[in-house]
Amino acid sequence: MKLKGIGLFALGTLFGLEGIKLLSSREAKKVYAHCTAGVLRAKDDVLDQVTVLQENCSDIYEEAKAINAEKEKNRESEEVRGTKTNTKRKTSKNKKDAD
Repeated sequence: MKLKGIGLFALGTLFGLEGIKLLSSREAKKVYAHCTAGVLRAKDDVLDQVTVLQENCSDIYEEAKAINAEKEKNRESEEVRGTKTNTKRKTSKNKKDAD
């Protein structure tokens, strides 16, 4: 039982050392460089998409503010018209009551 444990430990150490050599080889470094380059390209694409999205959101926000300003302007003009109409009606009623 002890020999099996010692053997497994030795094999693990051997594979670990060989793994380190493999991971630090030139071929592995090329693979890492290509993977990193791909990640950087993806990052640039994502940042470009985020920029476009932010611009679109800004446009939508500004358009929404303009719509609300226009509605507020229309509401105020309707209130002014309503006040003038009510004033005219009251004046007409007062004249009729005076007659």
